[in-house]
Amino acid sequence: MLMAHPAVLRDLLAEYDALCALNAAEGGEATRRRLEDVSYTLCVSTGTRDVDAAVIAARHRLPGARTFDDSVVSA
Repeated sequence: MLMAHPAVLRDLLAEYDALCALNAAEGGEATRRRLEDVSYTLCVSTGTRDVDAAVIAARHRLPGARTFDDSVVSA
């Protein structure tokens, strides 16, 4: 599977967060459409079908996202 570049994911997440903060779902037609477009693009970019899963997956793929991951314990 092709992976989206981290810069693209970062920009998509920033726009998604901004639209959600502005409550775009309750806004005008153009704003709602943009939220739908960004949500869809996040899903396609991360290979998910749900926008919440897409946001989590995108954040996980950003540089530095796993700096506090304790799955690998060093001796």
